[in-house]
Amino acid sequence: MNLAADVGALLQLVPVQRAGFALLLASVGLPVIGVIIVGLDIMPVRFAMMHVALLGIAVGLLTGLDPMVCALVACALSGAAVTPLARTPSGLSGAMGLLMSLAIAAALLLLAVSGVNASGAFSLLWGSILSVGTIDLVVLGSLAVVVPALFWWRRRDLALLLHDRELAQCSGVPVGRLTLVLLVLVAVSVAGAITLTGALLVDALTLLPALAAHRLGKSLKSIVLWAMAIGVTVNVTGFLLALWLDWPPGPVLVLTAGAVVLAVQLLPERSSRSWRSPESVPPQHPQAPMPSAPEKSVLPMPGAPNASTVPSVPAGPSAS
Repeated sequence: MNLAADVGALLQLVPVQRAGFALLLASVGLPVIGVIIVGLDIMPVRFAMMHVALLGIAVGLLTGLDPMVCALVACALSGAAVTPLARTPSGLSGAMGLLMSLAIAAALLLLAVSGVNASGAFSLLWGSILSVGTIDLVVLGSLAVVVPALFWWRRRDLALLLHDRELAQCSGVPVGRLTLVLLVLVAVSVAGAITLTGALLVDALTLLPALAAHRLGKSLKSIVLWAMAIGVTVNVTGFLLALWLDWPPGPVLVLTAGAVVLAVQLLPERSSRSWRSPESVPPQHPQAPMPSAPEKSVLPMPGAPNASTVPSVPAGPSAS
C-alpha cells in the first residue's frame, strides 16, 4: 500500500509527468518506425544513428549549441545522404555499415582534436528519461502525428515497398522519394528516443514492439495497429513498474518489451497467409474481367416453319 502511495506521489512530480507523456507519444510513432526497420531489413540503422548522434552531440558541445538538436540534425542529414546508396535491399545494410564507420571515426577525431569532454558526450547517449525537455516532446509529438499519417496516406505504396522494392518500382511507386522520407524518419526517431532510453536501449521503443506485431498481424495495417498497441502497453507498464520498484526505466522497458515478444512467440501460429505473400499485395491497376456477351436466342416468327421440320433440299449443280 505504501508503495502504491509512493508511486502516486511520484506521478505528481512534473519531471515524472513529462517523462510519462513523452513515453506515450513515443508509443504512437516509434513502434511504427520499428515496422519500417523490420520491413526494409535495416537492423544496423540503430547503431549507425547512435554513432551519428554522438557526432552531432560532439559538434553541439564544441559550438555551444543544444547537443540534442545537433544530434537530430546530424541524423536527419545522414539518413538523407545514404538514400542514393540504398538502391537495393542489400544496399541499405551496406550504407548503414558505411555510415556507422564514418560517423564514429569523425566523432572520435573531433573529440580528440577539439578537447571536448568525451565523458560528457558519451553520458548523453545513456539517456535520462526524467530530463526530457521541450525539444524532445516536440520531436516525439511530431513523429506521433507524421508517422501514422504517412502510413494511412501511402499505405498501399508502403506495403509494396516493404514487400518488394523492385515490384514497387515496376508498379509506379516513387521508390526513391519514399525511401528518402522513411530513412529520414527512422534517423530522427532513433535520435529522438536517445533521451528516453539511451542509444543502446532504443529497441524497447522501436524494434521489439514491431517484432511482436509481426507475429500477431497478417496485414500491414494490422501489424501497425498491433505495434502501436503493444508499444503503449509496454511503455506504460514498464514505466509504472520502474517507479514502483525504484529501478532505472530504460532497462525495465527493454525487459518488459522482451517478455512480451517471448510470450507472443509461444502463441500458436495462425494458418492465414502473411502480408508478405505475393497474393496479399494489391496489384497496381486491377482490371475486372469483361463479362462475356450472352448468347442470343432466335425465336421463330409466328407462322414460320420450325427448322427441325423443314426438309433438307439437296444442292443443285453450281452455275458455271
